[in-house]
Amino acid sequence: MFQILSIKGTINFLRHAVPISMLSLLLVLGSLTSLATNGINWGLDFTGGTVVELEFSSPADLEALRAELSSVETDGAVVQNFGSSRDVLTRLPVKEGVSTDTQVSHVMDAALKLDPQVIQKRVEVVGPQIGKELAEQGGLAVLVALICILIYVSFRFEWRLALGSVAALAHDVIITLGVFSLFQLDFDLTVLAGVLTVVGYSLNDTIVVFDRIRENFLKIRKGEPEEIVNTSITQTMSRTIITTGTTLVVVVALFLKGGTMIHGFATALLMGIFVGTFSSIYVASFLAIKLGINREHMMPVEIEKEGADQDALMP
Repeated sequence: MFQILSIKGTINFLRHAVPISMLSLLLVLGSLTSLATNGINWGLDFTGGTVVELEFSSPADLEALRAELSSVETDGAVVQNFGSSRDVLTRLPVKEGVSTDTQVSHVMDAALKLDPQVIQKRVEVVGPQIGKELAEQGGLAVLVALICILIYVSFRFEWRLALGSVAALAHDVIITLGVFSLFQLDFDLTVLAGVLTVVGYSLNDTIVVFDRIRENFLKIRKGEPEEIVNTSITQTMSRTIITTGTTLVVVVALFLKGGTMIHGFATALLMGIFVGTFSSIYVASFLAIKLGINREHMMPVEIEKEGADQDALMP
């Protein structure tokens, strides 16, 4: 009876698994190619530079300030509001042969032209060595997260499902990084936080699907693995749509209205949500099927009690 109720009305998601998986493979290869050729446009958090925080007496004209900072010493400066329309954060990249004091002096001269009452609140210098260490630690953080997830899913589920989930996570991270590499978007600490958030979001979606797959393997005794996976995905689809939809509302709002400071974070989340939603189906679940997942693999291991063989021999 359960089998009839579960399989009836099931959407055959895996019917398109092969072409979509091939598309995912092409996207991953394209992302790796872009990362190898173009690299990543590291932000000042990783390359080093100078941060100058200014407080204007009235709402600052960012475009005018950017125009004033077009000299050789301050070329490439990132100007954005910081907290309010009067507070401005200026990020200056390292320039060969140009001292930090010279760069700060040019920033203050440009700001004073726009507002004689401007106040310099703070100056912070991030050295190239510190930026290099941040980049290494950030990459290590993503790698450790993937390894810990592999161990966790292996204990909770089965190694075939664990490999599928980690492959899906790697797929999401590589494509997200590939987009930043292809369009040469600034990659700073907020983007790194977005990438780690994508890992958690994608894992949560995959775990929900895998939980239902495990339950249905134990309840639906005569279904083929493809049928059971399709049934599980269909049953969790309403949850996926609601979760993804509500998350997208917030992320799109951040992307459009959040300002320059978290624009990279919102971009990483947007990419991660899109690729993470279909990778749970067409990467994680499909790879588990290709690895031969079946009902026997989901059965709990029976632990033989001590003395059970003697009890069986007793009259």
